[in-house]
Amino acid sequence: MTGRRKKTKRLQFRHQRGVTLIELVVTMTVASIVVAFMVVFIKSPVDAYLAQSRRADLVDEADGALRLMSRDLRAALPNSVRVTTSGTVSVIEFLATVDGARYQSNGVPNSPTDLDFTQPDGAFATTVPFTQLTLPWTSTRHYIVIYNVGVSGANAYEMANVITPVGTTITVTAGATSNQNLVTLSPAMDFAWPSSGNRFYIVSGPVTYLCDTSTGALSRYSGYPITTVQPTSAASLTGAGASVGVVATDVSNCGFAYSAGTAQRNSSATLTLSLTRSGETIQLFQQVQLTNAP
Repeated sequence: MTGRRKKTKRLQFRHQRGVTLIELVVTMTVASIVVAFMVVFIKSPVDAYLAQSRRADLVDEADGALRLMSRDLRAALPNSVRVTTSGTVSVIEFLATVDGARYQSNGVPNSPTDLDFTQPDGAFATTVPFTQLTLPWTSTRHYIVIYNVGVSGANAYEMANVITPVGTTITVTAGATSNQNLVTLSPAMDFAWPSSGNRFYIVSGPVTYLCDTSTGALSRYSGYPITTVQPTSAASLTGAGASVGVVATDVSNCGFAYSAGTAQRNSSATLTLSLTRSGETIQLFQQVQLTNAP
């Protein structure tokens, strides 16, 4: 019995021996080969997914920037768009409108509701109501513009003839009918020329989009005074008191162009924006049709 127990123990010890170093090395080698193959097959799809995600993010950012610019430009005062490009900087500026209507002009002398173009007039009525103002409405920081055609003598940037002076008190109240609003100006304004469609606009001020590829940023500036000379640098805009907001980053290329309209067609603005991030570059193009009837 004793010899049989010893033989059984020797067999148990033989079956319970550990892993040898050679077996461990072989196992690790095989595992490394398997992992290497897995990396080869998985890396490409993962890289493609990450690249696609980067491109999608870039497209979303560029599309959002162009949508914002397009929305602002569609509300621009007719014939007020100015474009300048210098080195790495591209600038587009326009006068932003908050609302517009048609003034009453029936040719009745000294009528309290007709807008008189032969002398300063401080009160007139509209033939259609404003749609964006909550009445009664008053402001000393806005402007009324009539017949801005963008040429000398009829250019709102000159702050004469077609636009009310700085500090003019503009008040809009309800009229006698639902289609009529009453507009008062203090001091009274002598507008130089009537509009063929009796159009007039309420302007909040200038807006500039400045793209600088040296800093990789597209920024929006507002809240600065109207000037004859277009501000074309971030320093000149902030120095004039403009507030700024960054619209897009990682900008590698941008271009703004403006085509003036004619009696037969609208004006248009062409916007090109390229963004680059982590080796991925996307470029979007947008053309915006603008009203040019003053």
